[in-house]
Amino acid sequence: MDVSIIIVSYNVRYFLRQCLESVWNSVRKSGLSVEVFVVDNNSSDHSVGYLRASFPAHRYPNLHLIANTQNVGFGRANNQALQKATGRYVLFLNPDTIITEDTLSDCFGFAESHPDTGAIGVKMLSSRGTFSLESRRGLPTPWVAFCKMSGLCSIFPKSRWLGHYYMRYLDEREAAEIEIVSGAFMFCNHDALTRTGGFDEQFFMYGEDIDLSYRLLLEGYHNWYVPTPIVHYKGESTQKGSYRYVHTFYKAMLIFFRKHFRRTSIALTLPIQIAIILQALLALLRQKVRGLVEYLLPDPDAEPLNICYYGPEATDAALLERADVWNVRITCHNDLEGAVPESTHIVAYDTETYTYGDIIRNLEARNFELGTYTPSRHCLICNARICH
Repeated sequence: MDVSIIIVSYNVRYFLRQCLESVWNSVRKSGLSVEVFVVDNNSSDHSVGYLRASFPAHRYPNLHLIANTQNVGFGRANNQALQKATGRYVLFLNPDTIITEDTLSDCFGFAESHPDTGAIGVKMLSSRGTFSLESRRGLPTPWVAFCKMSGLCSIFPKSRWLGHYYMRYLDEREAAEIEIVSGAFMFCNHDALTRTGGFDEQFFMYGEDIDLSYRLLLEGYHNWYVPTPIVHYKGESTQKGSYRYVHTFYKAMLIFFRKHFRRTSIALTLPIQIAIILQALLALLRQKVRGLVEYLLPDPDAEPLNICYYGPEATDAALLERADVWNVRITCHNDLEGAVPESTHIVAYDTETYTYGDIIRNLEARNFELGTYTPSRHCLICNARICH
């Protein structure tokens, strides 16, 4: 087997199906032998039944489902599938991603030409087509972490000394050696994973990709950034101002420091705990302000979303029929180069007419919120809502 793909899923069944459809397209074009493992962490949205109905075993014999009866966390769930994986390379992939038809062949070819590869990350785009800073990261040593938490990283983004956390001094259009690869898309050498032991399960969420990337480096492997684009819907919108995110993220950072920088972990514990408290207070303040704004001002969701749809004329009527039910306004275009109206909130693309590569290239050029529409299922997916 060339590649084993592992996807850990929790309550995102429509995004998961779209992700898998993009994976199959990439597999077909690459010609690689691929097996896919989906580990469901006890979703409450009937993901397991939906997945089995959408991808029946007789048609998708290389799709394997592991249905957990509790949420065991990101690292442990990935390790469950890793124990069964037989591919020479292993791709850890988030379910809220879309890869292109060239993604697998691009990463496989790069890894084959760089035998010392530990892990490969790619050019991740947000659902608006903007470059995700998590695509390339430096090792969060105590100094780098201080620059990140103090804001120096943002003030001096191009500095190799102060802005190393996101490595923004590198050209996003060129392949480059990096230190930390995001767990949203982590294309790994299986032998390297065997030597390092996979994910450290003491990280429940966040930080496990940093830890694994660092252990790969310690084993003498090299981590790379390859500028082949994918979409990661929630890379920039995972409620990073929420108390839950703040607490879980900084707790993971503490675990990382105590594990790899024991001598400085005591000195860092107090500043990080202070950071948790301050960020939590800010999160609560933002939440109260949002609540006040929502109370005083009309709910923006009460107004229909304006969607510009690109697809064949034959699908226009069926889509327009659903506009009122979905509380959206739809403008139809049958030419991918047609202009987007100024009032547009979302640009939606027909996934049965255009390739995901075409869609992502168009998204990157236009910078409108991404929507995808699958006519055979009458399903519209975007970050704001799912319509079906």
